[in-house]
Amino acid sequence: MRAVHFGAGNIGRGFIGALLDQSGYETVFVDVNEALIDLLNERNQYHVELAGADSTIEVKNVSGLNSMKQPHEVVEALVHADLVTTAVGPNILPVISKLLAEGLEKRMKEQAGPLNVIACENMIGGSEALKQHVLENMDESLHERLVDLIGFPNAAVDRIVPDQHNEDPLTVKVEPYYEWVVETPAIKGVQPEVEGITYVEDLTPYIERKLFTVNTGHAATAYLGSYYGHSTIKEAMDDPIVKEKVEGALKETGAVLIEKYGFDKVQHEGYVDKIINRFLNPDLSDEVTRVGRGPIRKLGPKDRLVRPAVEYLERVEEDPHYLVEVIAAALSYKNEADSEAKELQEKVLDHGPTAAFKDISELNANHRLVQLVEQKYKEMN
Repeated sequence: MRAVHFGAGNIGRGFIGALLDQSGYETVFVDVNEALIDLLNERNQYHVELAGADSTIEVKNVSGLNSMKQPHEVVEALVHADLVTTAVGPNILPVISKLLAEGLEKRMKEQAGPLNVIACENMIGGSEALKQHVLENMDESLHERLVDLIGFPNAAVDRIVPDQHNEDPLTVKVEPYYEWVVETPAIKGVQPEVEGITYVEDLTPYIERKLFTVNTGHAATAYLGSYYGHSTIKEAMDDPIVKEKVEGALKETGAVLIEKYGFDKVQHEGYVDKIINRFLNPDLSDEVTRVGRGPIRKLGPKDRLVRPAVEYLERVEEDPHYLVEVIAAALSYKNEADSEAKELQEKVLDHGPTAAFKDISELNANHRLVQLVEQKYKEMN
């Protein structure tokens, strides 16, 4: 079996590429990084280190293609592929879609059969978004055929890949824990046999579980950690005050998820424990400034802090005390190296914290969450 994977970066090699190899695929990495592509072709293998587990996975049967210099070879690889995956980042999906469209067009003309393209990106609806980009780069007369033959099943992926600088450019360190969930209705032909994929009918509960647990927990640790003077996630989680507050916030988001999607309470508590232990792994520790960057986006109405807090008020009908404190800490977050953090503090200085929060969260002044955040911000500042 052959897989074509767009993106030879750390996530591509350390997460998706490793699982493809363990599932028996020969993987062709497509990237613009000439040095990485040359090394992949020279060695046809690389190592993945599992952080904190003192073990290494050897990934074999790999090669590379330079999408800038070898577009025709990429097209041919797509014609003969059994699976296509990506890990390039949401902003790069439109960039790769032109070449992907060329390959899929030739594949359909040569009647090579059904194929599934799975975008493994940190975004909601990544595969569907990629499909739309591909359609924009393909003659309209082929659209119906593409929809019939090529599946773009959405996926949710979760694996921490810390910032790293390794002596061997191909070696990558990842956490042992991972989750790769793929939605089945959009799959065409035979369901891809990939070790580590969990197939589900509806991806929404799993996407929201990650957003409200991993992303909320990470952001809470960063903003509370910064507020209490810590510089790393591990250092923040070693502070019992911060840890208690992060756990409290995840109990509140967990209450929302359990009520909303019917997750088993005991199983969800086990999931939360795994997430907390990930934040405590010294080999995965990150700077609070990196995890906390982009506070305006993270305080948005549909993101990891405001959305679960609003839903807690609506579904549990109680005040979300811990989430409110996290939001107040985020409003207090200062980082001169982060353009969004600077913009946030300018908003707070010019208009006041309540008006700034109301504007960013898109909540009206009478909303209970706005009132709670206003009170907590005053207490904390």
